[in-house]
Amino acid sequence: MIRRVAGLFLLALLAVAPTAADAQWLRERLAARGGEPSAPGMTEYAYGKDPLQKLDFWAPARASAATPVIVFVHGGGWKRGDKRDATGADKVTHYLGQGYAVASINYRLVPAATVENQASDVASAVAWLRANATRLGIDARRMVLMGHSAGAHLVALVGTDPSYARAAGFALDDIRGVIALDGAAYDVPAQISDGARIMHSTYLQAFGSDPARQLRLSPAAQAAAPNAAAFLLLHVDRDDGTRQTEALAAKLRAAGTPAQVRAIPGRGLVGHMEINRNLGRSDYPATAIVDDWLRTRL
Repeated sequence: MIRRVAGLFLLALLAVAPTAADAQWLRERLAARGGEPSAPGMTEYAYGKDPLQKLDFWAPARASAATPVIVFVHGGGWKRGDKRDATGADKVTHYLGQGYAVASINYRLVPAATVENQASDVASAVAWLRANATRLGIDARRMVLMGHSAGAHLVALVGTDPSYARAAGFALDDIRGVIALDGAAYDVPAQISDGARIMHSTYLQAFGSDPARQLRLSPAAQAAAPNAAAFLLLHVDRDDGTRQTEALAAKLRAAGTPAQVRAIPGRGLVGHMEINRNLGRSDYPATAIVDDWLRTRL
């Protein structure tokens, strides 16, 4: 029963109708993921008082005060998900092997919390990592945010709206870059009006019906400078994600912020899940793209 409910939720992650192949793939992934362990060498820390304000942290074998860090924010429709969703089969071990430290955060979930609370949690986790950089053996000046799905929206929001960073005690130019993996809701009113057939209730639960609030929570509406230093926006072949990604990139570029958009092979639900689960595999196209971009930023 639990897996059936989880499967129905994952089928609702995209605003597209899943195919029979999608459903079969999903059943296989759900069967496989139950016993998948977290990457070894992880330490859990609390960055706040709420039980969900925790992060998992991994340091590379040769960590030093110059070690850059990737901060991962999970997806789940703003109401589900967990920090272990970052691990996949290869992501964390791949970036550790590249010499990066990795942190994967939990954040408070809708409806007990708001999307504003979630963006504040992302910023608070960044602030905690910066404050504890010496103890963790990382360089607080070399930090990149990475998020998938709803997490892509959250890292884009924190990377464009300076109020979250300011409240947490740092500036947006302290973030070297933002990597968004197949997100949407970068323009919330547009997403709700033209792209949310299956997820309409999820978007309304997260963002409400007030147009002013929807705009405040839209990275595209917050993309005027200042922003994080640079953005890498990846998307698979789904109409709403492609439209939203390209529109956000255009707004960022107009503000003078470097924004690279790359289309990744994969379609619909399968592609949306694979961009998260396969990142870090040497044969997955997004891995080399992200690696090259990280080298330019870190």
